[in-house]
Order: sequence, then C-alpha cells, then structure tokens
Amino acid sequence: MTLVELAKRTGEGIGVLQDILINVGESIDSEFHPLSIDIAELIAMEVGASVKRIHVSEGKEILPRPPVVTVMGHVDHGKTSLLDSLRQTSVAANEAGGITQHLGAFVVSMQSGASITFLDTPGHAAFSAMRARGAAVTDIVVLVVAADDGVMPQTLEAISHAKAANVPIVVAVNKCDKPAANSERVKLQLASEGLLLEDMGGDIQVVEVSALKKTGLDNLEEALLLQAEVMNLKARVDGPAQAYVVEARLHKGRGPLATAIVKAGTLVCGQHVVVGSEWGRIRAIRDVVGNLAERATPAMPVEIEGLKGLPMAGDDIIVVQSEERARMLSAGRKKKFERDRLLKISNGRAEELEQSEEVPQRAEMPIIVKADVQGTVQAVTDALRSLNSPQVFVNVVHVGVGPVCQSDVDLAQACGACIVGFNVKSPASSITMAATQAGIKILMHRVIYHLLEDIGNMIVEKAPGTFETQVAGEAEVLNIFEIKGKSKAKGGDVKIAGCRVIDGCVSKTATMRLLRSGEVVFEGPCASLKQEKHDVEKVGKGNECGLVLCNCDAFQIGDVIQCLEQVVRKPKFISSESGAVRIEC
Repeated sequence: MTLVELAKRTGEGIGVLQDILINVGESIDSEFHPLSIDIAELIAMEVGASVKRIHVSEGKEILPRPPVVTVMGHVDHGKTSLLDSLRQTSVAANEAGGITQHLGAFVVSMQSGASITFLDTPGHAAFSAMRARGAAVTDIVVLVVAADDGVMPQTLEAISHAKAANVPIVVAVNKCDKPAANSERVKLQLASEGLLLEDMGGDIQVVEVSALKKTGLDNLEEALLLQAEVMNLKARVDGPAQAYVVEARLHKGRGPLATAIVKAGTLVCGQHVVVGSEWGRIRAIRDVVGNLAERATPAMPVEIEGLKGLPMAGDDIIVVQSEERARMLSAGRKKKFERDRLLKISNGRAEELEQSEEVPQRAEMPIIVKADVQGTVQAVTDALRSLNSPQVFVNVVHVGVGPVCQSDVDLAQACGACIVGFNVKSPASSITMAATQAGIKILMHRVIYHLLEDIGNMIVEKAPGTFETQVAGEAEVLNIFEIKGKSKAKGGDVKIAGCRVIDGCVSKTATMRLLRSGEVVFEGPCASLKQEKHDVEKVGKGNECGLVLCNCDAFQIGDVIQCLEQVVRKPKFISSESGAVRIEC
C-alpha cells in the first residue's frame, strides 16, 4: 500500500509516517509510491497498530501436495501407538510414562506410494495450547477414541479445536481388539456431540483400528487419502515460503532449532528470515530423518538452524530480502512485544488496585520454569498459571529453554522463587549445592501430572487460609440448678445448666451458643465448667457437666449449648481423572 493509504488505516498524519520512514533509513519519491510489506509493517508497529500478514496463495506453479494430518484425542487413548504402527517405530517408549509431551511432525510413506505428514499432539489437559497450534496448520484431524473408554474431556476439547480451525475430522476408534471394546457406544456418544457420522447419514468417516494388533490401518490410510482427494489439496510452489513453527528447542552445538511446516512456496537454504520476533539466515535445513536438504516444499516438516534466538511455537516464518531488513523487522517486533507486555502488566496492576478494598491479600509464589523445548515451556507455564487461587498468586518470573543453570539459581535467590525443570537433565552438583545453601527448591519432573501435584501441594502449604467458625461440640441441658448469692459483694444468684455432651467436646475457653428450637438465644463466653465439683478445661462426648454462661441465666430444659471454635481452613488441591487440576478455596 502507499503512504497515504497507510496513514488512513493507522489514523496518523502523513508527516508522522514520513519521519518514521527516515528513522528506519528508507526514502520514497512520493507519498503515492507503494511501500514494501516489511516497511509497511515496521511503520504500523511503530505507531502501535497490530499487524497480521496475509500470504498470497496464487502463483505460476500450483501443484498437489500431501495432506497434513493432526492426531488428536484423550490421554492414553493410543494416539502415539497408532502413529508407531503406521511408521513402524516406537516413539511412545522414549516418552516419560508413555505420555507424549512434545508436538512432533513426521512424514509417513504409505504402501500406495502416497505420503502423509502427521502431527502428533499431546493429549493431556495442560497441553491445550499446543493442540490448538497443531490444528492451526493442519488439513485433516484424526480423532482417536478408545473403544473401551469412549468420549472423554480431551476428546471434546479436540473436537472443539478442529471445529474452530474449520478442519474436517476422520474418527479412528482404537483398541477394538480389547474385550471391553464397544465401538457402537462410541459412535452414539460422538453423534450426541454433534458429529455427523457416515453410518448416520453424515460425511465424517469412522474407521475401527487396533494400534497394538496393527489391524484397520489400511482402511485408515484409504479414509485419509479419500478425504484429501475430496479437498483437492494444492499449494503454490514458487515464490517466498509461508511456513509456521511447530516446535523450537535449543541444541548445545547447533544453537536454536525450529521445527517448521511449509504451507506454501519454497523455503531455501541461505535465505534471511524473520520468525516471530527473532531473525536469522537459514544455515541448514534438515528433514525429519535428519538429512540435509537444500529446500523445503509445501507440507514438508523440516528443522531449520541459523536463527539468532528461540522463536515461539506457532510463529510464522517470513522470508525477507536482506540481513538489514530482517534485523530491523525483528527489532521492531521485539519493541512492540515489550510495549504490549508492559501495558498488560500496568493494566493488571490498575485492576488490582481497584479491587484491593474488597479482595483479601494474596500470598505470592514466584516460579522459574525451564523446559527442553519452547512449546513445552509455554504449556507448563499455562498449566501453572491455571493453579492461581484467591489466596495464592502463581507468578512465573522467568521461563527458558535448556537445563537449570547458575543464573537461574541467582535469580531464584533474588526473588525467593522455586525452580521447575521439566524434561531437562538434572543440574550439575555445584548448582544443586548452591541452591541447597540458598534454600531454593529445584523440582525436576518428566510427567506433567506429578509436576502439577507438587506445585499444588506447595500452594496449599503457602496459602494463608481463611478463618472459619465451626461447632466443636454440643451439650443438651438436662436440668437447671440455682445457687443463691449470700451478699452482693460475693455475687448474686447463679444459674447452672446441668448438661450431657452429646457430640464432640465442650471447652471452657471457647465461645458458647445457646440454641432453643434451632434459634440462637445467646452467644458469649463460658464463666465456669465443672465436672463432679471439679473445675475442668474440657468435657468429652457422653460425659455430664455443669456449665455457667457469662451474663446469661435464661436456660430451659431441652436447650442445646454449642461450643464454637475458630479454625484455619486451607485450600484443597483437586485432581480429576481427566488430568485437569484446580485449587478449591
């Protein structure tokens, strides 16, 4: 667009935009001269506008491409085992506890000669954001449902992700070899959730498979290729690439690595790219097996190296003309990201100040998160933040990819944080010793359930709790005794309630409540508590006692005296069968 059009869209004056152009080192002959997309984005970001690039799908060379298939479903329903059967490998064996914790991309060559790109997404509740990104780059969703378990919470979540991304679904009913398998029940459950299955006159294919016995895989292959044929999947091969980051990790020797899937165009080795707010020159492109490749074509998952920093999973990859342009665009995006972050923090503090009169003070739990890949960092951070409660605020002060290092211990010591290492190797003994001396907890985990349970228990310990009044015991008035006062100096008449403790215990130091027909008649302290003429502090259930209340002598036979005590009620950590966790206050 031209500078005039950009001024209209952003609501800024042409003079302001021209000043920004000069600052970024660009010059134009006229305000009606078209700007390049990179410069237009830079100017828009500088004036605080949000920018989204829309890639061109037209090109000279448009060819059919393999479908990108995402495997979704509930935890332990056999998603990874199904992929293992298709590609004759064993990924599940390398995952902690048999649970997939990463988002991986694989190309599976079918017996028919066709190839399908598979995305394997984690099924646990904490990885909702990762599954959402999986659905964003996919063409077809394979919804795996266990025949012996049926539709579960994450199954419904996967359906909603697929519908939100407007992606067709193919249902794979797994574990059909089990004795308790009931595929018809699964079909009815799916139909009740609004999925129009082929058996019921709809267009969603249902395939019965067994990943363990390797049965029904041919039918699943045919169903996927048929769905892809109906969709007529084609992509532009020429021109700059449009690609998305699926996962990112830090390699000790090769630096930041990003797993990406090309949607359109061709990604060529040596190009300058901007990935989210990071930039770099593609030094090497590797396919899923690890072999070097010169270029990446549509629907091809590749690992690229040469980036200056670690991008976020879900970022788009933009090819730019020069290193200077890449550096400039990256700096502009970082600046806007930081500005938005600070604005969000200031808005949050303003809201807290407004509510501070009503909301009780919360304890803060600072946490440092380190994980092996960027997507896992985000997922673990989201899961920890979901444990926020009215009494404890989970503050993730720092996140990073890679093992726990000395700088993490220093930061934890400065802000009193605990360090969470997820799927990373154990820290060196010197770091562990330094953390122990500083009184810093380092929690190392490989399974998300155990991590959330540990942090949940720490939150329960740290929570101040709420003071509640509860009934410690009840006594029934059986008789009333009256002692006449001899003189005013020694005191007047005293009425003693002769009681039997019917529940709990009655304590002399507690507050007493007198109930008559369920209504409160009096509430106040106890003046005297005796058992067989002896002063006592407590009387247990089933025992009889004499009780005198301060400033109250309106006893009647049949009244109930309750003993009240103040207790601190701590929050509870609750974990459901689906894996979802929460703190209940």
